[in-house]
Amino acid sequence: MKKWSIVSVLLALFLILSACSTEKDSGTAKSAGSSGGKIKIGLAISTQNNPFFVTLKEGAQAAADKAGAELIVLDAQDDTAKQISNVEDLIEQKVNVILINPTDSDAVVTAVESANKANIPVITVDRAANGGKVVSHIASDNVKGGQMAGDYILELLGGKGNITELQGIAGTSAARDRGDGFHKAVDNKDGVKVVASQPADFDRAKGLTVMENILQSNSDIQAVFAHNDEMALGALQALDSFGKKDVIVVGFDATDDAVKAVNEGKLAGTIAQKPKLIGEKAVETAIKVANGETVESSIPVELELIKKQ
Repeated sequence: MKKWSIVSVLLALFLILSACSTEKDSGTAKSAGSSGGKIKIGLAISTQNNPFFVTLKEGAQAAADKAGAELIVLDAQDDTAKQISNVEDLIEQKVNVILINPTDSDAVVTAVESANKANIPVITVDRAANGGKVVSHIASDNVKGGQMAGDYILELLGGKGNITELQGIAGTSAARDRGDGFHKAVDNKDGVKVVASQPADFDRAKGLTVMENILQSNSDIQAVFAHNDEMALGALQALDSFGKKDVIVVGFDATDDAVKAVNEGKLAGTIAQKPKLIGEKAVETAIKVANGETVESSIPVELELIKKQ
């Protein structure tokens, strides 16, 4: 009788431990959405000193609020080391998904790999990462946009003239791709020459300074393509100070200031990249990923040439 009592106790303990183990396993298998918890999304953004990325963040926040998700935004202030630290911070906060808008497509690989090791899905936004595992990339086709800008400049020039290119931050996919598209349009065209290509880091003040330096060494310029509107607006200031108001300037992003300049006839055009929509799609995609859904590896956002009607 005593022997059977011991067996019964051992059997009961085995069943209890098995039940606890099963409950634990099923709990870890649940996605953030199915477990009933609030989805927490991290957004490691390159800068909030650029109107484009301010609008992108606003679009992301609106989508998160609508879905009842929590969005944690950390600004790298265009500092690569700070962005890597920001991603580590988001990992520590145990977010469900990390959205990264890289300051540098090569340097950000370290941050992406850190998130990979922590089993946190990564989605890149506007700019790509050159390594690590990324679930999805959400951006406009920057090569196509650069080519649109180049074709438009050729049309306005009538196929003849000298062009200056103001490049974005070296190492970013946006700068590389916009430049590639632009050169596809204008290189090897008779009567057209790119006389200067210099970085101004997507910054208005640097766009002004770089354009002034270019004009001091070569004032024979008929058109300017800037990789973003901030540099384009800086170039306009420089050209105005040199009395060259007839130079064609085309930007990229369609920020409010740029669109206003287009309507006033100061800026010849800008490529609309729709940052609000990019931010919205990024959060919507992150929520799908957090809920265990499959998403496309690349999600494009349409472009549009904005010019004075």
